[in-house]
Amino acid sequence: MKTLAFALVLPLVATLAACDSSPSANQADTAPDAMTSNDTVPMPAEPATNDPTITPTATNEADSPAANATHRFASWAGKWIGVEGMYLVISPTTAERYSLEMQYDLDHKVTVEGHDSEHGIKFTRDGETLSLYRASGNDTGLKYLAGKTQCLKVKNGEGYCRD
Repeated sequence: MKTLAFALVLPLVATLAACDSSPSANQADTAPDAMTSNDTVPMPAEPATNDPTITPTATNEADSPAANATHRFASWAGKWIGVEGMYLVISPTTAERYSLEMQYDLDHKVTVEGHDSEHGIKFTRDGETLSLYRASGNDTGLKYLAGKTQCLKVKNGEGYCRD
C-alpha cells in the first residue's frame, strides 16, 4: 500500500514542480531581466523646478545656454543681501542689460539699468557712474559681511552677499 501511495504522489509532485514559474536560486542569479512587449517602463519624474541643485533642460531657443550668452553676468541674477535692510536684485533684461533694484542706504531705494562691462555691471545712480563687481565680504569694508565669499561690491561701505 505504501508503494502504491508513493507511486501516486511522485508524479503529482513532479507535475507541480514543472508548473512552478518562480526561478530556482541558480536561475535567479544568472537569468537576465527580460521584458515582454506587454511590460511598461514608468517614466522618471520631472525634477522639481524649485530645487536649486537641478538645472532644468532647455525647452526652447530662449531657454538655451546660447540665449544667456548675451548676458556676461547672468549668474549674478537674483537677490543679494547687504546690511541694515539693504539689498540688490539683479534681473537680466535685453542683451547685455540688467535691471538693478537696490536699497543702497536707509533712505534710498532705486531701480536703474546696468550693462555688461569688462569686470562687472556698470550703472549710473544719482549722476555717478558706478560698477558692480565680484568681491569678498572682507573687501566691502562692512563688518556684517566679513568672512562671506559670494559678494558683489559697488564701493567701500556698499556690498551685497549671497552666503
